[in-house]
Amino acid sequence: MFLLAGDIGGTKTILRLVEVTEVTLTEKTFKTVKEAQYISANFPDLVPMVEEFMGDDKYLHPQVACFAIAGPVVNNTCLLTNLHWVLDTKRLELELDIPRVSLINDFAANSFGILGLKDFDVHTLQAGEAREDAPIAVIGAGTGLGEAFLIPQGKKYQIFASEGGHADFAPRNDLETELLKYLQVELKVDHISVERVVSGLGIASIYQFLRDTNFAPESAEIGEKIRFWEEEQKKTVDPAAIISQAAFKQSDRLCEKAIEIFIEAYGAETGNLALKLLSYGGIYIAGGIAGKILPLMQDGKFLNAFKDKGRVGTLIEEIPVHIVLNPQVGLVGSVLYGLQRQD
Repeated sequence: MFLLAGDIGGTKTILRLVEVTEVTLTEKTFKTVKEAQYISANFPDLVPMVEEFMGDDKYLHPQVACFAIAGPVVNNTCLLTNLHWVLDTKRLELELDIPRVSLINDFAANSFGILGLKDFDVHTLQAGEAREDAPIAVIGAGTGLGEAFLIPQGKKYQIFASEGGHADFAPRNDLETELLKYLQVELKVDHISVERVVSGLGIASIYQFLRDTNFAPESAEIGEKIRFWEEEQKKTVDPAAIISQAAFKQSDRLCEKAIEIFIEAYGAETGNLALKLLSYGGIYIAGGIAGKILPLMQDGKFLNAFKDKGRVGTLIEEIPVHIVLNPQVGLVGSVLYGLQRQD
């Protein structure tokens, strides 16, 4: 059997065709047959993209498809605002001649994907002691902050999405309290979500706060790049990457401190999620940032903030903490979700 998986974003889409081999009644293995990446905006809809991907390989026609989408999926339908695509499973099944099509939110796909990761796909920050009958938590800072969890149900898992990234940002010290006040004034709102701090844009916001409050002098090189982003809002400029790289090189005090605050806030929120779920099945740190700043995540600040929970801090010392290194975890999740839906 062939299964088509896709990771659909506003900028790019990755399609992967896998061949599935049933080993037992409860376990399946799969291997990649082919994979390709496309610029999403070059296509008016997903259907012509899939048709181009499949080409003339009629004998490879998939019986199942699952597409992970950067947006909410409601009643098997998703509207991709940036692309003006409207995807509906019934229409896709008909036009692609695929008997079973599923749509899944991209972070839910990331959550499913951790079930298919190998040892080399993760870096363990805290070994802990994993329990098979316990919840698994997933958190991921990228453009925003995603949070989800998995509950074991027999041999399978059920995924529960959440909007935990929009919960209140809780400052833990005087500097973070000043950051909260700064964001309230800049954004003209009282509610500041944790996503405003623990995300790519959060890194930029922390930098702006430190700069505007004269925490340390701004270097001319970094300042010019950040101002270009602020004034032009060019999508080609990634302020989080600029700040992270400078922090790596230890060449800019503002950047170093911005990443330090980000990592500690990230660790604290990861600890919050672990406490609320008691996720003794493990907690996985996905998203696009953690793997890129791995050495900085390893220096102890993240774990110290993770475990700094007062009287109940010892409860989460046994929870395994893993950083996901595989950038295609969402595609893996699409395959696994498609297989589960097919059953």
